[in-house]
Amino acid sequence: MISCSDIMKILEEHSPKEYACEWDNIGLLVGRKNKEVNRVMVALDATMEVVKIACDMRCDMLITHHPLIFSPVKKITDESVLGEKLLLLAENGVSYFAMHTNYDTVGGDFVNMAQAVANRLGLIAAKPIVQCELPNQGMGRFCELPKPMTRDEVCEYIKQSLDLPQVTFYAATPGGKEIAYDKTFSKIAIMPGSGKSFIDDVVRDEYGCDLYLTGDIGYHEADYAKELGLSIIDATHDGLEKVFASNIAKLLKQKLSFVDKIIKTIKLYAKPVTPYVLIILVIML
Repeated sequence: MISCSDIMKILEEHSPKEYACEWDNIGLLVGRKNKEVNRVMVALDATMEVVKIACDMRCDMLITHHPLIFSPVKKITDESVLGEKLLLLAENGVSYFAMHTNYDTVGGDFVNMAQAVANRLGLIAAKPIVQCELPNQGMGRFCELPKPMTRDEVCEYIKQSLDLPQVTFYAATPGGKEIAYDKTFSKIAIMPGSGKSFIDDVVRDEYGCDLYLTGDIGYHEADYAKELGLSIIDATHDGLEKVFASNIAKLLKQKLSFVDKIIKTIKLYAKPVTPYVLIILVIML
C-alpha cells in the first residue's frame, strides 16, 4: 500500500520544504497523511475545473505547484470559491499537496522549476540567478542558447519548444536607442513565473546576459529593464511553469517502480488568463 505520506516523502526529498520562502504555504494542505493512494493528479493550479476533474476521476491525491491556500481561512463554506474547492476536496477524500517556492529553489538531480524549463528548451545551464546555500541550487538559471539567435528566431524557438501560442518581446533601448533588429543573442537568463523582482540580479551578474525569459512583466518593469540594456521575453507565468505537471509525474514514475501508467493527459484552455494548464493522472498499483 502507498500512502499520502509516502508520496509526500518523495516530493519533500526532491524539494525540501525548508527551502520555501517564509511567506509561502506548502506541503499537505487538505487531507490525511495515512490515506491510501491509488490515483494521483498533478497540475499547475487547483482551479475549480481541476478540483472537479480530480473528484470526478476518483483521485486520491492532488499535487499542484501554486498553493490553494495562502491567506488565513476564517470559514470553509460553499459561499466562496475557495471554500467550495476545499469542501469538494475534503468530501471526496482527495488529499491536497502543494510544492511552490521550495520547488522553484531546489530540486533533486538539480532539476527545479528553472532547470526543468532549461531542459525543455535544450539549454546549457551555467548557474542559478539567485544562489541558495546548496551548490548549484537556487532560483532561476543563466543559460547558453544552442546557437546565436535573433529576436525572431529565439521567440519562435521558445514558442515551439514550450508549445506556446505567443510570447512578448521587449527590446532593450540602451542610451535611448532600440537594439538592432538583427542583433543576435547567445546567453539567456530564465526565471519561470513572476520574474520582475529579479531584473537587477540578471543585469548585475558577471555572466553577462542581455536577454531575460520570464513572466508577469508589466509596463514599468519592461521600461526599466530596456533602459538597462536588458531585452525581455515574457512567455507568461503559467506558460513557463506548466512543465511542473509532467516533471513531477516523471519523478513519481521514477521513484515508484509499481506505477502502472499515465492514464490521462488533459489540456485545459481558459484564454486569455491561462492559455494552457497540463494535467496528468498517474495510476498506482
